[in-house]
This record gives sequence, structure tokens and C-alpha cells, in this order.
Amino acid sequence: MNARMSRTAVAAALALGIAAGPAVPALAAPGAPPAAGAAAQRAVTGRAPDAGALRSALAGLPRDDATAALVRVSGTGGSWRGSAGVHDLASGRPADPGGRFRAGSVTKVFTAAVVLQLAGEGRVGLDAPVRRYLPDLIPAAYGAVTVRQLLDHTSGIPSEGDGGTLEDWYAHRFDRRDPVRTVLEATSHEPDFAPGTQQHYDNIGYTVAGLLIERVTGEAYAAQVSRRILEPLRLRDTYFPGADATIRGPHNHGYQVFGAGDLRDVTVWGVTDAWAAGDLISTTADLERFTRALFGGRVVRGPLLEAMFTLPGDAVREYGTGKPAAYGAGLSVMRLGGRDVWGKTGGRWGYNTVIAATRDLSRTLVYSVNSTDAKGEGMNPTALGIVVAAFGAPSAG
Repeated sequence: MNARMSRTAVAAALALGIAAGPAVPALAAPGAPPAAGAAAQRAVTGRAPDAGALRSALAGLPRDDATAALVRVSGTGGSWRGSAGVHDLASGRPADPGGRFRAGSVTKVFTAAVVLQLAGEGRVGLDAPVRRYLPDLIPAAYGAVTVRQLLDHTSGIPSEGDGGTLEDWYAHRFDRRDPVRTVLEATSHEPDFAPGTQQHYDNIGYTVAGLLIERVTGEAYAAQVSRRILEPLRLRDTYFPGADATIRGPHNHGYQVFGAGDLRDVTVWGVTDAWAAGDLISTTADLERFTRALFGGRVVRGPLLEAMFTLPGDAVREYGTGKPAAYGAGLSVMRLGGRDVWGKTGGRWGYNTVIAATRDLSRTLVYSVNSTDAKGEGMNPTALGIVVAAFGAPSAG
């Protein structure tokens, strides 16, 4: 299969990470059965990263679809690090390979991990109703929704709204949004479906999960994630910005296409709308360390880790499309290069992020791509090339 055909196949199979609207899906639905023969396995297991393919994926930056990219690939076959593009279009100086960026919905993995830690401590029951912990916030109409259903997007709580057009989002980019009001607004509407019967990826479940963390621990969400994950793993370049619309420290600028020829710098943009679902700022080095620790059982321990790698039953289908459910607690899976690859995408205006790995950590990938259409339909071409280079194409059915 040539590179062009591979990329077309991946785009059709995945729609990885860049859906329109404020929420960005994780790696797409579980894929096909394993491909026949050994060729599909060679892309990952025991092989060195394909440096040529990775360099090719980054060649020519900046270009129309992206202004910069930072990539880290590691595993049993060795490691590869690369960066390309520019720090900003005005200066044209090279992109900072250690720059911070907005990680978007990768935040959800951190949120899920904290909830699972609380479950391991006996402070939260995954199959207990959320209303037990937030009786003043979750109305009786949502009394059957469980904590697990928040994490795997099967709660039925409706979306809090898409905020209108891109120009609307831009005009209100510095507005501060309160998560309690967001949840009250969402739960004032009828459920999209009975809890546990369908799956609908969105931010709302993780907004509720963030409030649950605060209620159970008596401490701010960001403080809990910092104490439980960031500090033990020494993720010193990862933080929650709160109401600060800037990115502190070294970072590469993000840009967004608003119309024909209208490319705007969107680096400074508030993220209080995303909060526990998508406001994290990090680096590729920190996210690689987090991914290896998480998959290695050093963040969530014992049987509870399996909740992240467990999809709902076969009867649960995607809301609105009827496709197979794609998400466990914080992570999702697809078949690439003959192997199951688990991970999470994230997108904020100007920035796309992925963390992904095989369960055995024989191959991991972390990237930040400064996409010029970070919430557009389909997958960013630069990001797509990186995924194919790192893991190979989806397995044939």
C-alpha cells in the first residue's frame, strides 16, 4: 500500500482527533480483526521507529494545514524525537521542541485517572449513582447515572451546546465559564438516552467528574490532579491555567484559519469552557512520561486500571450513528499495524495533541501539531502522517 493510499485509508477509518465543536474525540472506534500474515506486526513490535517516514511526515512545515509539530516516539525498538516548523510566523524562527501547548481533551485521561484512584481508595464507587456524591447538582431525572458512565460517555447527559460559529467562539474567547452552571444548564434538559444504553462523546461527563473530585476530596480539581499525578511523576511543565488565557513559559504559537486568507494567531485563548475536560497545558516529554507511567500501572493500580481499557458491551452503540462504542474510561482503541493502540486525542484552537501506545508499551507516540484547523472535519494531514509513520495503517478487515 503506497503512502497516499495508506493515508486515505486511515482518514476513512479514523476521523482521528479533530471533530468540529468544542469537544474532540479520542482515537476512533475499535477496528477490524487482525490482518493476516506477519507484515502487519512489523510496524510496531521490536522494530526501531521509521525515522524516514517520521521525517517525511514533518517535511515542509510550516504549510497550509500546520505551522509546527513536535513528536516523540518510543518503545522496545528505540526512540525518535523530532520537531519542525516555526515558533511563530512573524519571526520564522524554528519551533521550540520543548515548547508547551494546549493538550485539549487529553485532560480527560488525567481526570479519569484521579476518579479511578478515588475508587481504589473506597471514596467513590464506579457503579454508584453520581447523585450520591452531588445531590444538589444532579437532578432526579439523572439519578440512575453512575460514575463509570460519566467516564465512558454513556451517561445520556446532553451536550452543553457548541457555542455557535467560530467567530462566536473567538468573540467570547476570554469569557469565564463556571462548571456548576454548565452542569445545571445541561441537566435542565431531557436526557439524550437512558444511561448505559448508548455512547456520546462530549465534555459534559468530565465536567461533572471534575466537580465530583472536588466534592469528595474537599480540594480544587487542579490541586488534586497536581498532588496525585503531576508531582509524583515530576511533570514540571504540565499545569492547569485556570482563568489565565496565555501559555506560560516557552511555547510555539497556534494559528486558526477563519476564512479564505484569514489566518489569526489564537495562542491566547481562555479555556474555562473545557476545565476538567480539556484545559491542560503540557509538553511532549511530560505526556510521554505520563503515558508510560499510566500504561505501566504506576498511576492507576490493580484491576481499576482495566476500566480504562474496557469498552461498554457490544449492545452499546454510538449515539446518532449506531457505530460500535469507542471509549473506555478516558481512553479509546483502534487497530493499527496489526496491534491494538490505545490513546486519546485533544484539540484546542491552534493545537492538536495525541497520546497513544500499545498495551505492552512496545510503541508509544506523543505529538503536538499546531494545526490551522484544529477542530475541523476529518484529520489534520500532518497529524495523519505522523500516526501512519509511528504505527502503520489500520489493519484490513
